[in-house]
Amino acid sequence: MGCSGCSTGRGNHNENNNGVPAGCNNNGSCGTTGGCNKLNVFDWLGNMRMPDGQKACDMVEVRFKNSRKDFFKNVNNLSLVIGDVVAVEATQGHDIGVISLTGELVKVQMKKRNANPTEEETKKIYRKAKQNDIDKWQEAQKLEVSSMFKARTIALRLGLQMKLSDVEYQGDRSKAIFYYTADERVDFRELIKLLAEEFKVRIEMRQIGARQEASRLGGIGACGRELCCSTWLTDFRTVSTSAARYQQLSLNPLKLAGQCGKLKCCLNYELDSYVDALKEFPIIDNKYLHTVKGDAFHQKTDIFKGVMWFAYKHEPSVFIPMKAEQVKDVLAKNEKGEKPDDLVPFVLNLKTKTAVVEHTFENVVGQDSLTRFDRKDNRNKKSNHHNKNKQHSKGPQNNSNKGTPNPNQQKPKPQNKQQGPNTNKPHNKPHHKPNPNKPNPNKPNNNNDKTS
Repeated sequence: MGCSGCSTGRGNHNENNNGVPAGCNNNGSCGTTGGCNKLNVFDWLGNMRMPDGQKACDMVEVRFKNSRKDFFKNVNNLSLVIGDVVAVEATQGHDIGVISLTGELVKVQMKKRNANPTEEETKKIYRKAKQNDIDKWQEAQKLEVSSMFKARTIALRLGLQMKLSDVEYQGDRSKAIFYYTADERVDFRELIKLLAEEFKVRIEMRQIGARQEASRLGGIGACGRELCCSTWLTDFRTVSTSAARYQQLSLNPLKLAGQCGKLKCCLNYELDSYVDALKEFPIIDNKYLHTVKGDAFHQKTDIFKGVMWFAYKHEPSVFIPMKAEQVKDVLAKNEKGEKPDDLVPFVLNLKTKTAVVEHTFENVVGQDSLTRFDRKDNRNKKSNHHNKNKQHSKGPQNNSNKGTPNPNQQKPKPQNKQQGPNTNKPHNKPHHKPNPNKPNPNKPNNNNDKTS
């Protein structure tokens, strides 16, 4: 749970002879808090010195499992850096956590969360965690998964309408916090008794919402990155379907809902930009563009191109694109009682402007075709296929012709049946020595002829 350069992980950062934490390659000045990407904070004041006579902030931020954080007071003036494992005060006993932020930036975080450092209820840091504390803490973490499944079994047996999503043990293994979600109020008094008898620890039940559950469990969103709620998002604002309508998104629950089952928080990120862009478009609430040809109604709007599509009542399938300024001009004429003949002139102006932009494109990069390396192979395949067809059309040849070609050899001409035998037929010399005992079919049956 330390920084990325920490070689000891969750172990204790012992100091070497130079006074620098031995397990951290960043020499105690990590820019990013934590190594599991859970609500990380960049400490941009980490390398700055305090002015003369100014006392350093004695408050530190400690992170526990997942996104649970709290502020503690360093009453013993311990030398603490980001990534140190410390034992802190708890309601009963002590808890183990990791330092996630130190210095003056802690005041900014406390102001953001409305935490008052002067309150008497502010908890304290006891000491840096010893090896025995860390071993006991790690043993308690290993019991979390099995405890969650056992608790789910008991809840189902009792017939409680609740969903247990996470379990967190206290560092001294004396307390277990069960996080659950439920649509209605649940009476879990009997459940607490059975869980206390099963695990022999004090039990605390905390109800969380669907978004808080997703932030604790984490995961990968549809964009391919980690969930915003589990990495940096802390305030969960309400997201309505009007945000999707302003951005002209299809109201498909499967695409608009996140892993928590609610509308995605990222629908609010660009909503202000869309609202500002829509101010340039005329407001059309059941209004028509009155022309001599007929009345045209609004079909759709392209915010990025600044184009609005209209269609006549008698031609609803023919879309007519118009610029927002042109629509305003037509609406202004209609208010004065004037009607243009047709919307075609506006369409022609739009197409002409678009065509000019398209002709200005030039391929200045000079990239070749992606299939340029495949052309040579295709040509070789075609030539090889052509040669095979050519040889197949000639038919089988004698092995004696595989040597040097005969320049005097000519293609035999077709002879009539009345003429004699073809005297131009070349004599093919046999490749192997003929067997005198076996008759040769290419040789006429004449005892006086001898092979040369």
